[in-house]
Amino acid sequence: MNFTGRSRSYAYNNLKQVKEHYGKAKHQLVTIQEFAEFHGISVEELSLALVPRKSNPIKNGFHS
Repeated sequence: MNFTGRSRSYAYNNLKQVKEHYGKAKHQLVTIQEFAEFHGISVEELSLALVPRKSNPIKNGFHS
């Protein structure tokens, strides 16, 4: 899924920055809360971007 318009390498680098900020090891996951807090956005806003809504299947990429 790509909702930022950035490359995969950018995404991995971004996750690396979040992990470094929270002192996490390579094998540890980043939570939605941590990612949202690091980027200064609400968890709700991030969740809406990550979880497709069923109300508009074409907008969310589920069209045939």
